[in-house]
Amino acid sequence: MKIVHLKNVKPTKNGPPLFTGEVTLNTPFADVPAADLSIAYVHFPKGVRNKFHTHSNDQVLIVTKGKGVVATKEKEEHVSEGDIIWVQAGETHWHGAGADGDFTHISVTRSKTLLTQIEK
Repeated sequence: MKIVHLKNVKPTKNGPPLFTGEVTLNTPFADVPAADLSIAYVHFPKGVRNKFHTHSNDQVLIVTKGKGVVATKEKEEHVSEGDIIWVQAGETHWHGAGADGDFTHISVTRSKTLLTQIEK
């Protein structure tokens, strides 16, 4: 068993080309090479999102703060704290903060899940 408190996880930054601006990531178990899951807290500043992409495995998003948008090519859904989103493997989608404020979610995927960016 391993217990990690989020405040002890060093944040990293990520941005274009996958994101429309800079986001902050905290990956609490990045140092566990044999882990079956990949977990990341992703904080999107107001108006920042990622671009259309797919994953080779299912993805679960757990909204922990703020309001955001999760979209496919067919629809956009507004989500907020407490919402849990399941994205099927191969489904083209994007997610991020709305125009009203910051947005944070936890992303859970299988380790070594491949991300393919669709929108440049």
